[in-house]
Amino acid sequence: MRGWKSLIVFLLLVLAAALAGAMSAPDAWFAALEKPAFNPPNWIFGPAWTLLYILMAVAAWRVYRVAGLGLAIGLWAVQLVVNAIWSPLFFGLHRIDLALLNIVVLDVLVVATIIRFFRHDRMAGWMMLPYLGWILFATTLNIAIWQLNR
Repeated sequence: MRGWKSLIVFLLLVLAAALAGAMSAPDAWFAALEKPAFNPPNWIFGPAWTLLYILMAVAAWRVYRVAGLGLAIGLWAVQLVVNAIWSPLFFGLHRIDLALLNIVVLDVLVVATIIRFFRHDRMAGWMMLPYLGWILFATTLNIAIWQLNR
């Protein structure tokens, strides 16, 4: 199943992660938090994550087509689960500290995933770089919110 049907599987996996995150959406608690000046407007997150999830799915699909279910796809799956856990930690449990630990682990996993992806399909590696940039920005934002609201 390394054709177009497998692309649908990867798209469904990122959709599941997106839905898991969406179940813990910003609420009154988040609105009341002090945020840094570089905090983006809320409307940007939906379009940004939509594009990033599509890129992540296509990148994983490209690697799967050439390398199958190996370490690269395993890392991708683990980082996707860690990604899905962040929103429930931050928005659901209001644990900025645990969300920060989670996103640092995510940063490391995404870097490892990108390195593995580049070994199998350079385009897939490049497709993951915007995601890395976004989560590194999100890590910085998480740190700032944690510091401002301790």
